[in-house]
This record gives sequence, C-alpha cells and structure tokens, in this order.
Amino acid sequence: MNRIELKVNGVRVQRDVEDNQRLIDFLREDMRLTGTKEGCSVGECGACTVILDGKAVCSCLLLAAQCDGAEVFTVESLRHDKVGQRLQTAFVRHGGVQCGFCTPGVLMSAKALLDKNPTPSDAQINEALEGNLCRCTGYVPIIKSIKAVLKSA
Repeated sequence: MNRIELKVNGVRVQRDVEDNQRLIDFLREDMRLTGTKEGCSVGECGACTVILDGKAVCSCLLLAAQCDGAEVFTVESLRHDKVGQRLQTAFVRHGGVQCGFCTPGVLMSAKALLDKNPTPSDAQINEALEGNLCRCTGYVPIIKSIKAVLKSA
C-alpha cells in the first residue's frame, strides 16, 4: 500500500492505494468520479483522458501512486470552469456528442489545449485530439464544437 496525497478537481485528498492501482480505477472507484471512461485499457482510445498537472493524459496508463503530489482534473470539473461549461454547451449545440462514450476524454483533451492556447489553429486542434478515438461523429462536429468555443471567447 502507498499513501498518496493529490488534488482532484481542486480538492486535496489523501488515500491509501495498492501498488498496482491505476489512476482510472482510483478516480472511478475510490473517488466515485465515474465520468472518466475506460475503453481500451492500453492508452489507444483516449476515453480515459484526464488533465494531470496541466497535460492531457490517459489515466489507464498511470498508477495512482505515480500521481502523488499531482493535480488531476476529470470531466466532472468542467461544470465549475467557464471554458469547460462553454465546451460542454458547444458539444451539445453542434453535435459533438453522439453516443457519448468518447466525449469525456475529448472534452478533457480540448480543455487542456484551450488552457495552454486559447486561440489554437486547426492543426493544433487536430493534434490535441490525436489520442481520442470517436466512432460516431467523424470528428467534424467535435472540431466545430471546439471552434464555436473560440468564437464565443
């Protein structure tokens, strides 16, 4: 067991975690933050994307113990964030959400991008979404949704 302390969605938490417990399992099981989805379990689909110390990362690839001292934001944090709220609204309005399984990870990738670069180019948006697989939208409505947030800023 490892004792970890980290900030999750702005709240400092301390927990004991198993040596092999992944960050996604910590978030979903210990913290009851079930918005983060597990798709492939090998870092290929991006459904489990969270923001760790300012970077979009696949939470299925990290051990919770590796995140000791870190700051983690999950999709649940977006409701308390102006950019996050605008992203969610735009995704609904412009069809960026279809089945919804990839949406939490895509939203977190978009949020990480906009936090670093509030006026990204098309190429930068595409690059930020490289790790997120979506089988429903064809990406056009996702990109349109992100661009709508840029216009509303």
